[in-house]
This record gives sequence, structure tokens and C-alpha cells, in this order.
Amino acid sequence: MSEIRTTVISQFKRVAEEQNKKLTRLDDDLVLFESGLDSLCFAIIVARLEDELGKDPFTASEDVQFPVTLGDFIRQYEHA
Repeated sequence: MSEIRTTVISQFKRVAEEQNKKLTRLDDDLVLFESGLDSLCFAIIVARLEDELGKDPFTASEDVQFPVTLGDFIRQYEHA
């Protein structure tokens, strides 16, 4: 498992716990909006990942699209 993948999944779990959200099974095919997290949770995750990884792939380019699945989300960071 890549360091980025581990970091992203760790943040998903941490934010879910802090926000009292119940996560579904975290795998690459998980549709993000079916994960149990809300938009505030995703905002927190993106902000923390920017601090931890030093990059925010969603503001790095004007033509970036928000990922649909967890796998897409992780790949955004791996390719940023």
C-alpha cells in the first residue's frame, strides 16, 4: 500500500470518528457520497491532506473534476 493511500484512508477513518459518522467499507470502488461522510467531512479531509502531504489536487488545476470513488480520490493525490 502506498504512503499516500495509507494517509488518505487514515484521514477518512479519523474524520469519520471525530464527526460521529459511520463509514462503509473503504475500497477503491466505494462511491464517495455513499461512504457515510458529508461535505464538511470531505472539506476537513482535503484540508488535512494538504497540510500532511503538501498538495491539494483540487486547486492545482482549473479543469480538475471531483472524484467519484475512493480509488479516484486517492489517484488524484498520487498524481498531483
